[in-house]
Amino acid sequence: MIPYLPKQIATKGIYLYLGALAAVAILFIRHTMSIEFYALGLVWVVGFFLLSSYCSQKWQDIPQKALLRNLFLTALGLRWAWTLFAYVYFLYKTGMPFEFSAGDSIWYYEETMGNVHANIADVWRYLFVDSPTISDSGYVFYLSLLSKITGYSILLPRLVNGLFSAATVLLIYFLAKRNIGEEGGRMAAVFACFMPNLIYYCGLHLKETMMIFFLVAFLERSDYLLRSKKYNILTITLPVLLAVVLFTFRTVLGAAAVFSIATALVFTNTSIVGRSKRILLIAWGVLAVSTLAGGVISTEIQATWDDRENNQTAKRTHQTNKGNQWAQYATGTVMAPMMFVMPFPTMVDVDQQYNQQIISGGNFVRNFFGGFVLIALFSAIFITKNWRNLSLIGSFAIAYLGIISSSGFANSERFLLPALPVLLIMAAYGISLLDAKNYRFVKIWYYVVPVMAVAWAFFKLGSRGLF
Repeated sequence: MIPYLPKQIATKGIYLYLGALAAVAILFIRHTMSIEFYALGLVWVVGFFLLSSYCSQKWQDIPQKALLRNLFLTALGLRWAWTLFAYVYFLYKTGMPFEFSAGDSIWYYEETMGNVHANIADVWRYLFVDSPTISDSGYVFYLSLLSKITGYSILLPRLVNGLFSAATVLLIYFLAKRNIGEEGGRMAAVFACFMPNLIYYCGLHLKETMMIFFLVAFLERSDYLLRSKKYNILTITLPVLLAVVLFTFRTVLGAAAVFSIATALVFTNTSIVGRSKRILLIAWGVLAVSTLAGGVISTEIQATWDDRENNQTAKRTHQTNKGNQWAQYATGTVMAPMMFVMPFPTMVDVDQQYNQQIISGGNFVRNFFGGFVLIALFSAIFITKNWRNLSLIGSFAIAYLGIISSSGFANSERFLLPALPVLLIMAAYGISLLDAKNYRFVKIWYYVVPVMAVAWAFFKLGSRGLF
């Protein structure tokens, strides 16, 4: 078993990124990005690979207490540093401390500011009783509570989000440790610590950071409940409450979370989940679902499912009308097989997609790690055949990515982001399983990754008739 990210793999990732960046710049020289986006991409990619390789090796044998301290402080330092930089950077570039073409983030802020002096009971009634939907309400309520302390500040809530993001890294360690072992757990946590996409959202006013915290907390507590021989009302109730919270952030995320725990209860080996415990938890789950059925959550889920095809068609039609002629071919059937390696990096300047250019380096890392995710999936199903014991995290990733692939947001980095913690765990597992036989696949993957980056640039420009 390989307990850390080998330097030769990390170096290869950097070289492939530089090669892809150069190839795109040369082939599509009329649409090159601004120098600042090249610089940010290099910082994301070089920083991730070098630091992940160094720290995963350096921290592989240190005591758990020291590991957790190092992970938390390093993750927090990086997230706070980026938050401060992003605040100043966006203020300089856009005239306000919000990202390019900000929409949702400004709405979250303005909605919260209207609740600064409001009674909490009134805010609750407005968001969860009088509102016809609850998706997004959870984040607005969280910001409203936080505003009682931070007031009208834009920066302070983002710094607080950085604390939760650093805590997410620790939760990923505990979740991964129980699923793929101590070495794999440490590696996955290191990846999460330095992952550009997880750092990036700490500098924005969007809900993704908190949504991922609650998601990972749900998966970690659910996994603990399944594997622990001791359980009580609190350990049983907490995953249910966390699942409800997820519905208030994104309805389909809550649905995928519920599906994952249901799948795990059915398929996890009896040696891990005893028969009596399995029956008790299934009964508890049925009771919880019955309680929610018929309410706003159930209505939203049904509406989302009924409108899934119409939503995808509308999204593709909108993109086509804007000039993206090839968007009509990005159907769920086409996108689904690629969901474990997406989104693709935007390395060309088109349609003022500056936010996508900022995080293109992080998306490249996801593409690169996609090969190791595929190794982990293949091994769990056909080699080690331990997929039953990975059914909680595996079924969540498959369910959520499957839902997104059938929507109009199959290559949307924001919508794909919630699956990232699980994919990092699977990537760490794939790396730990490397041997001479499956490394041959990795060598082939080294050619696939830069081709994907160039092909995506070709798709973006070609679909708009820009060359």
